[in-house]
Amino acid sequence: MFSYRHAFHAGNHADVLKHTVLLAMLKHLTEKEAPLTVVDTHAGAGLYRLDGDYASTSGEASEGVLRLFLQPNITQALVKASGVATETIAPALQDYLDLVRSFNTSGQVKVYPGSPFVVHQLLRAQDKLKLFELHPADSRALAGNIAQLEAGRQIAVLAEDGFEGLKKFIPPPARRALVLCDPSYEMKTDYARVLTLAADALKRFATGTYAVWYPVIPRPEAHDLPRRLKTIATKAGKGWLHATLAIKSGKPPLATDKVNSGEKAQRPGLTASGMFIVNPPFSLKPALAAALPQLVALLGQDSSARFSLESAG
Repeated sequence: MFSYRHAFHAGNHADVLKHTVLLAMLKHLTEKEAPLTVVDTHAGAGLYRLDGDYASTSGEASEGVLRLFLQPNITQALVKASGVATETIAPALQDYLDLVRSFNTSGQVKVYPGSPFVVHQLLRAQDKLKLFELHPADSRALAGNIAQLEAGRQIAVLAEDGFEGLKKFIPPPARRALVLCDPSYEMKTDYARVLTLAADALKRFATGTYAVWYPVIPRPEAHDLPRRLKTIATKAGKGWLHATLAIKSGKPPLATDKVNSGEKAQRPGLTASGMFIVNPPFSLKPALAAALPQLVALLGQDSSARFSLESAG
């Protein structure tokens, strides 16, 4: 149950997608003066060292945030990748790059902000942030990292099950909330629990914004998740948005493709992920329509690299 550590995956392409979407939503939701409650059901440690043992062991950041920052000139890279002249980076992608850069003033990207610190960057005095993390080590690390912000009661760290803990915070006092649910899906039961959370949350607080991250992997539960979330949202009469990003083929290479035919074919790891949002801000789809093609151009590694973006309501 407690074997998953997000530190191994910090800054990978899935984080790039998740945090680009999260920033775009927060930027819109914080334009209104009324207080906003943000709940992160699986907060992790909150802050990660990309040159530490965990991240450097997996090397996943090299296919995500580091690949972006290793481009000497992103606009030139976009032109080279797409063949279409462009003078500007999509605003949602620029916001993401600026945020990561703000944690790495030396110019080298060694620190990666997880969702709690992404949210904190846009948190206003009237807003609240509730962070759940059940993993003992990550929960302690999260509490320590958050303590450095000296945010007082504005940010609460709870060493509890976020699936269940969410119930006590919705509906929030000011009737405005953004919930991020991004479990590890290490346990197959997480897929069913996400669906239960979405259905229950909409009954408790129908106007909240609910964002679910999930891995795009060859597992029936992963394939069915966005379809079933669409059904839940539609039955509740709520709009939804579904975005995916794939950076390469999800098929393992054939032995005949290896330089050394005796070398064992390696599993490709996570090659794609998705974000499903119920009650998305109206500005989110155009923001992603501009950013996702650029992410494919910058992060894509083969002809299978692609994005999808659909919405209803």
